[in-house]
Amino acid sequence: MSALAANVSALCRPRPAGRNILTLAHRELREATRSKRFILYSVAFAALGLAVSLVSASVGGGSGLAGFGRTTAGLINIVLLVVPLMALSAGAGAIASDRERGMLAYLLAQPVSRLEVLLGKYLGQAGALAASIALGLGSCAVILAWKGAATSPSSVAWLAGLSLALALGMLSLGMLVSVLSRKVSVAVGIAVFLWLALVFISDLGLMAGAVALRLRIEELFALSLLNPLQVFKMWSLHAAEATLDVLGPAGLYATEEYGQRLHLIFGACMLAWIVVPLAAAGAVFSRRSPT
Repeated sequence: MSALAANVSALCRPRPAGRNILTLAHRELREATRSKRFILYSVAFAALGLAVSLVSASVGGGSGLAGFGRTTAGLINIVLLVVPLMALSAGAGAIASDRERGMLAYLLAQPVSRLEVLLGKYLGQAGALAASIALGLGSCAVILAWKGAATSPSSVAWLAGLSLALALGMLSLGMLVSVLSRKVSVAVGIAVFLWLALVFISDLGLMAGAVALRLRIEELFALSLLNPLQVFKMWSLHAAEATLDVLGPAGLYATEEYGQRLHLIFGACMLAWIVVPLAAAGAVFSRRSPT
């Protein structure tokens, strides 16, 4: 409790809401970067990305991140596996951990609103996720440049930005799970289940549904937009100027039907995954007991 008292001592007098949020975000960022679980995820993400970059550069396959080569495909798949799990578990523990340890009631006893607490924790975790993504993809870009591969800084930035957007969406979903849970173990278990559902079950279900229900191409594409991981995958390929026919008939239909408007469609879908779960978390948190 003494550590928490030191962290929130700056909140013991009335301050502007923005300052309170920044103070809480700084505290959350510091704790997140010191978490063993978060460090493990960051190291695993960077190591897997480096392995893909080294293998791609050594065999001379792909044209860096500017085209749909081996490196791009490998990095997109790594992001799809690691980043959602990292963000979901980080968000799931943000509120539930303080509630289980009895620190949430102490924090809310300070002159700070629940919305400020939620936003401060969200921004702190988002900063840690951004640092992890920058470290992983930045290391990959450095290795590719060192090996003489033709890398494009704008393509690296695009992939990092889309990865961060995916992380923010999954973080919002994890925060919603966290405010609904009283124990960290329950929150993290639900987060892992959601990760499995989004990564594996949704793909299998989509394929099975397309065959069993004889879905039309436009219906298949619309269902794909409901999964943020599918949105990230399609948006990454589209931003890298790769044809979406690698995703099958739905991707080919999207390219021919919408063209450059796909950026707006994908952006709106990802923004919805960031805003809607976070707004729902705020609504639940404002009414739920801190104990």
